[in-house]
Amino acid sequence: MLKKTVMAVLILTSSLCAQQMLTLEDAIELGLRNNYDIQIARNQAKASDNNRGRGLAGLLPTLDVSAGYSRTDSDQETNLPPSTATSDLDNFNAEVALNWTLFDGFRMFIDRRKFNDLALLGNYEAKDRIEASVVAISIAYFNLVRQEQLLQVARETRDISETRLGRERVRKQLGGSSSTDFLNAQVAFNSDQSALLNQKLQVTIARQQLNILLGQDPDMEFSVSNKIDVPELTLSDSEVLNMALERNSGLKTAEFDRKIADGDVRSAHSAFLPRLNAFANYGYIDRTINSDAGQYPGRDVGTQTTDGTVGLAVSFNLFNGRRDKIELQNARIEADSRALALRDARNRLIGTVKETLETYRERMDMVALEEENILAARQNLDLQRERHQLGAAGSLEFRDAQASYSLAQVSLITARYQARISHLELERLIGELKVD
Repeated sequence: MLKKTVMAVLILTSSLCAQQMLTLEDAIELGLRNNYDIQIARNQAKASDNNRGRGLAGLLPTLDVSAGYSRTDSDQETNLPPSTATSDLDNFNAEVALNWTLFDGFRMFIDRRKFNDLALLGNYEAKDRIEASVVAISIAYFNLVRQEQLLQVARETRDISETRLGRERVRKQLGGSSSTDFLNAQVAFNSDQSALLNQKLQVTIARQQLNILLGQDPDMEFSVSNKIDVPELTLSDSEVLNMALERNSGLKTAEFDRKIADGDVRSAHSAFLPRLNAFANYGYIDRTINSDAGQYPGRDVGTQTTDGTVGLAVSFNLFNGRRDKIELQNARIEADSRALALRDARNRLIGTVKETLETYRERMDMVALEEENILAARQNLDLQRERHQLGAAGSLEFRDAQASYSLAQVSLITARYQARISHLELERLIGELKVD
């Protein structure tokens, strides 16, 4: 029996030690390393960076090497005069070809800038997705803290109801309490016990959701902070707005979209200009013929040929079914659409920043109000508990005070959570989130 007790204590101690404290910074760092959406976004950014080379490739020449070998066996018969002839032909050839576009209406220079812009666009798109994932991780973390705080409230409420039920049971047994007071206490305890069980489920769900975002086992156990601190906003409204306009990833994405669309218009113009190519070829051919006919029957006759070519080629399209004109028109339409999208993104960002600032300040006011409210609710609960113990207050009055205090606790927890989320949204809007 003693061994079993010791083993149980050791197992419990090991379990408690295994539940390490996970701070918000730890959660974000873990998510940046393991979150699947973040890993995918980073891979896409790497692919965009690789595409820079595609823009440079258009400025460089191309060099191709080709080689081939063939053998031909031939049998020939004639009937006047009757004769036969056989021959074998071995042919080997090799060629090196250089082609270099010297001018294509500036398209290759435009393409180089385009692929550089696409790489930057890919980085901002990846940053935007990573920021969204960091926000999701932070919200999940704060939600778990909130749910555990609500669990503590539910447990305290249940404990108060349990104490009240025990007191009413004793008073009833001593004849100092009515059945109604005892039944009311029983109903209140059962209700609070049910709320506690439900809140335990909410904590489990919140922990699983956070684990999934962190890219680890949903059932991984850990402890989190027991409070939600809401940082004060030290920036003025104009500073927040300017930072958002300069650093917001979503707006940067729209800006590069427009820049790329403008480049596509210039690229479409290049089709109306001539093209100039430089080329050079060097070839080698080795032919060997063996025939029992001709001047040297039965002997191998070899021929080796080398040749080289260097030149310039100019081309200019005169007509291709108005395809180039249509592509230019479509490029201009797309550029106009991207310009409108940029203006819309900028306008929406300004509206979102102002709305989030107002929401943050309102929720901070709610936090201050709820902090005052909970003090009053706590004092009222203590007063009603004393009066109930002295028999000066009824069971329902005590229950009302208890419910008011629990509601005040929940309201304060919710207000702090919402204020912290508003501050988090502001951090994302102004590009202050840690995403590296």
